[in-house]
Amino acid sequence: MLKLHNSLTRTLQDFVPIESGRVRMYVCGMTVYDYCHLGHARVMVVFDMVARWLRASGYDVTYVRNITDIDDKIIKRAQENGESIRVLTDRFIAAMHEDADALGVLRPDAEPRATEFVPQMLDLIGKLEKKGYAYAAGNHDVCYSVRKFDGYGKLSGKSIEDLRSGERVDVQEGKQDPLDFVLWKHAKENEPAEAKWESPWGAGRPGWHIECSAMSSQLLGDHFDIHGGGQDLQFPHHENEIAQSEGAHGNTFVNYWMHNGFVRVDEEKMSKSLGNFFTIREVLKKYDAEVVRFFILRAHYRSPLNYSDAHLDDAKQALTRLYTALKGFEGEATVDWHEAHAQRFRDAMDNDFGTPEAMSVLFDLAGEVNRTGDAKAAAQLKALGGVLGLLERPADDYLKGRQRAVTASLDAVIVDVDAQIAARVAAKKTKNFAEADRIRDELKAQGIVLEDGPGGTTWRRA
Repeated sequence: MLKLHNSLTRTLQDFVPIESGRVRMYVCGMTVYDYCHLGHARVMVVFDMVARWLRASGYDVTYVRNITDIDDKIIKRAQENGESIRVLTDRFIAAMHEDADALGVLRPDAEPRATEFVPQMLDLIGKLEKKGYAYAAGNHDVCYSVRKFDGYGKLSGKSIEDLRSGERVDVQEGKQDPLDFVLWKHAKENEPAEAKWESPWGAGRPGWHIECSAMSSQLLGDHFDIHGGGQDLQFPHHENEIAQSEGAHGNTFVNYWMHNGFVRVDEEKMSKSLGNFFTIREVLKKYDAEVVRFFILRAHYRSPLNYSDAHLDDAKQALTRLYTALKGFEGEATVDWHEAHAQRFRDAMDNDFGTPEAMSVLFDLAGEVNRTGDAKAAAQLKALGGVLGLLERPADDYLKGRQRAVTASLDAVIVDVDAQIAARVAAKKTKNFAEADRIRDELKAQGIVLEDGPGGTTWRRA
């Protein structure tokens, strides 16, 4: 039986869907004003893996991942670019799909855009106002009164007093309490017409949190099975979703909350301010997309994922070992779930989507194929890999592609060495011997030995 870690209860629980045989899952998606980064890649790959495993387990899955196509950052970027919000968001939605497709991420069953669900958001805000949870602030925004919702803080484990510690009332925002959050933002004069909708509270646009409450309830019902997203969304976004949805509907919003861990770069959290921020596109210029998917799934979804070239290089070598075991295998493959390796694979995945242990089963099968040449073991390896969205290409295609990449890399090294030799020759001609010696020493440190002779300078590896 599938067990998953529920962020709400902080325990490993048996997964029991609301409707037998059916799973409804909502995941917070991207805010589309720029290219997707590695954090987005992890969310997309992790919950693609979750949906794949639920389906492999026999469930009928409805998977919804939203698109936030209106917010402050989007408006600002569109104004900076001198283009409409729709043109900007359409472009980055297309880019997001390109990145996701490259990573082997299957399209969700629905990808609602926030701008298409504003009437549902207004209806939800109206319900909250009637029940006393929403109020008009002094600046004409509509806010949620956090203290009126008894369960606030249950997802994050924070009490209202803890959250209030160190806070002060922001008079300018006109909130009744610093913790209160915006449901409806009053339109500003400098905002474009396409960022304004009419409402009972005046022209404006929805707050971020209300978007997901409205879209999920419209597409999955006001009580569904799984809500997922990155760990950074647990508070305040998901906490606020619970307050909105349960306040409006008077019933449990979601049974199981899942959060994937942060992406770190050389042991530091990835952020633009630290200068260690990578888009998916930047990474895919250097590494095969399946290597990146393999790298993400090799770690447990709740653990931190430490990105570095060394870790990606290791993932590339590991994936190559699996494909090498499949060299010469042709045809489709289906999983024999009665076989011992498949049973171990299932046990791993049923234990909170334990992909690291499931991966070890793949390597055990690869070892057996290499020792025995057993075609059944090869078929099982390919089929189980496919459950994770891996090993779906013909082995020869992957291996030839890797060889082309290695050749291109070697060509780049040769060009670089030749360029440095030319720079050294130029330095010597101008009698800048210190620079010539620096280039020679730098190449030597990289394992390149220069040899000067009558015919010029040649090089060899040390």
